[in-house]
Amino acid sequence: MEIKRLTCIECPRGCSLVVTVENGIATDVKGNFCPRGKKYAESEVVNPVRILTTTVRASDGRMVSVKTDAPISKNLLFEAMERLKGVNCSVPIKTGDIVVENFYDGVNVISTCNVE
Repeated sequence: MEIKRLTCIECPRGCSLVVTVENGIATDVKGNFCPRGKKYAESEVVNPVRILTTTVRASDGRMVSVKTDAPISKNLLFEAMERLKGVNCSVPIKTGDIVVENFYDGVNVISTCNVE
């Protein structure tokens, strides 16, 4: 049995969570104010995931803010950044446009800004 302490990132409240982990599974979560905190803690100890937010270069040299449209495994973040280094997108581009389709298992990289 292992005890892990986490700060929930599901909302601005930032609950301090105490998670009991047995055989790689969260068996008990304490300190969460809402059900989202429990779900976050259970996921975080088994397979932590994050939305990746970064920039890619546009065809005219400007930088375009992008993010994944769904979370990817936290252990893939550095690999994902390396993969995005060589990506160039065409302008104009609008918020929500797909920059890289099916980046990881159906997760797309989308623009988070308009660039004319």
